[in-house]
This record gives sequence, C-alpha cells and structure tokens, in this order.
Amino acid sequence: MATTNHVRSGPAWLLGIAVALPLWAMGLAAQPGYPNRPVRIIVPYGPGGVADTTMRIIADKLTQKLGQQFIVDNRLGAAGIVAAKAATGAAPDGYVLHLTGNGTAISTALFRQLPYDVLRDFTPITITAWFDLIIATRASGPLQTVADILKAARQNPGKLNFGTIAPGSTQNLSAELFKSAAGINVAMVTYRTTPELVTGLMRGDVQVGFEYYAGLNAAVSSGQLKAVATTGGTRTPALPAVPTVGESGLPDYVVESWNALSGPGGLPDDIVKFLNHAVNDVLNLPEVKEKAMLNGMDARGTTPEEMQARMKADIAKWAAVIEKAGIERQ
Repeated sequence: MATTNHVRSGPAWLLGIAVALPLWAMGLAAQPGYPNRPVRIIVPYGPGGVADTTMRIIADKLTQKLGQQFIVDNRLGAAGIVAAKAATGAAPDGYVLHLTGNGTAISTALFRQLPYDVLRDFTPITITAWFDLIIATRASGPLQTVADILKAARQNPGKLNFGTIAPGSTQNLSAELFKSAAGINVAMVTYRTTPELVTGLMRGDVQVGFEYYAGLNAAVSSGQLKAVATTGGTRTPALPAVPTVGESGLPDYVVESWNALSGPGGLPDDIVKFLNHAVNDVLNLPEVKEKAMLNGMDARGTTPEEMQARMKADIAKWAAVIEKAGIERQ
C-alpha cells in the first residue's frame, strides 16, 4: 500500500504523537512532512568567509538530522541587497532561508533606503554564531598592548594609522567606535581585502588593524602579528590568553559580531519553532562547537525574540557610530 511522507493515519496514533511530541512540534500538522524537499540558505557573502563557514557547518548537520539537503547558496552583490531581495521575495514556506546578522544591521543603518524592511520583511529564527574582532599590531613593533596604542595616539595626535577593510564594514565601524570611545585622533586607512590589510600591518603602513580571527589567525599564529586584544564582552575561546578591550582600559567598548538564520516575512510560527529547535540542537553538538571555535566563533543560539531584539539594538548602535564618525549614508 502506498504511503505519503511516511505519515500514518488513525486517531489512536495521532493521540500517541500528541502525547509524545514536545510543544515545539505540535504545530507541524499545518506543514506535514516539513522539510520534504531541499532547503536553500542564501548567504550574502562569498565562500570561505566566516559567514559562509558558519552556515556550511550548520547546513551539513541539519541535512543529517532532518533527512533533506540544506544547501548554501552564495549570492554576492550590492552590500547584501541582492541576497536579501532574493530571500524576502521567496514564499514563506521554510524552503528559502537567509543568513542575517550584524552586517544586516549595519546595512540598515548605512543605507538611506533599502528595497526591504529588515525588521518587517524577515522572520527571525535564531542567532547561530558569535564572533569578536581582533585588534592586531606588528609583533616586533612597540605597540604590544591597548595601553601602548592609547599612549602613542595621545602623544602624537593624528600620526597613528588604524587599518580596516571597506568603509562601513563591521571592521571599519569597530575601529571608529574604538577611536570614539578612547577619545583619540588617529588616521583611518581602508583596504579592499584582508590580505592587503595584513600586508599593510606587516610593512608598517598601518600600526593597528581590526579584523576577524579567521582573517588574522595565520599571521598571528606564525608570530608576524600580535593579537593585542579582542573586542567582545568576554575573552574569545580560540584566544583565551588575549585580553578584551574592556579588560585593557576601555570598559565601555564591546563589539560582538554575529550571524543568524532568518526566513522571509510571514514565515509560519510552526516552522519558526521547528527550525529554531533543530538549529539549536545542532549548535549544541560538541563537534559543531569545536569546529566553530577553530574558526574563532562561539556557536550559540537564541530565541527568535532575542534575535529580533539584538537586531534592533545593533541597528541603533551602528547608526550612532556612523553619524558620529561622519560617514555619509548611501
């Protein structure tokens, strides 16, 4: 006898399921068998970066757990707008998801007008990973601590160069926030790519660099650059000996970047709860936490409500940094 999606019938069986299943799964009657075909996760960055790595780790485990392919779909272009439009224009049925996060909050603060509303046209599911930036200097140079950086900047206003990638990036705005929090006058130098920033640090073209762990780890591990501090509220698990900026004399300075999973606006609550539970289960696997830590990330989930609150807070935070730094909105 043919069956569909392995669904059995009969009142007794249904009653048994109602008793056995946790509350998060009870709403799945509206979406029988979800997922019953491949799910795409649209990532607005290229392969190999921290965002792509996050989602590939999760997609692999979700595929194993749920029995359907979760496919990472890299969609680059226009500061993430291309990917966001593809996601917000998809049917809210759980088969197209989107990587959102700190970069999404910055784009909302940086652009005067976007073809979507981040808080309305996306449905939050969960934050998936947290990661700090590293503040790095040349290992053989005189700037070995945050205190050294602050002293040099105050003794020679405007002479110290801070290096980051693109204006308006998390890295760039984190450097601007450091400059503002410390009340120092330094020159900001931007590079097109992280390897160019690393070269600039090694040559002494810039004295201080702000970048993610993945981009600086090789140069730090080889002893060419020194990780002076990390930007989060607590020490980075991958660099437990490196103090935070807060520990180093600027207690009000905290920058934690994050990646998250969203669906299109209007994604049904039952699918949101199902995915939130499944992703959080995956994030709690020891092997996932280990892989994340090796890439400088802390794999840790949230509720949808916590994710939405973080998005709102970061939009406001980066809008204030952009305004104070005098960065022109695009």
